[in-house]
Amino acid sequence: MMDRGRLEAFSDGVIAVAITLLALNLAVKGPGDHNGTLAYQLGHQWAAYAAYLISFFTIGIIWVNHHQLVSNVVVVTRTLLFLNLVLLLFVVLIPVVTKTVADYLSLSPGSFDAKLAVAVYALVLTGMSLGFAGIAEWSLGEGRSRVPVPPDRRWAARIR
Repeated sequence: MMDRGRLEAFSDGVIAVAITLLALNLAVKGPGDHNGTLAYQLGHQWAAYAAYLISFFTIGIIWVNHHQLVSNVVVVTRTLLFLNLVLLLFVVLIPVVTKTVADYLSLSPGSFDAKLAVAVYALVLTGMSLGFAGIAEWSLGEGRSRVPVPPDRRWAARIR
């Protein structure tokens, strides 16, 4: 059995890398005749900034919720480790799909490709949600949580 601290430290590290990778998509090309003015470049990247803000706060909320969920865990099993990896798999994809959405929204808003990019983003967030749901469901088992959820309150906990 693994210590809960190692699970939290690994997860915090992966989440920190994911949230940091978001900022790499915000770079401007720098001065030069073919790049346009700085104001032009900043305005041209509006979609990148909007996607960054949305994804930054999404990953931040994931981190807060992960901390809350894992802090209640009393035993870390192999199953929990794999469920956590599923969650982190999708968290790490968030910077990739964020850049994809920003690129396609800025180049061709309303196009099929822009809509597909948003759909892929939604698919990644759905996968992340399923990863969270798996961990939450696992935590409902007997002896796995410091504050167990009584059987008659489990559906309410699942819905929440």
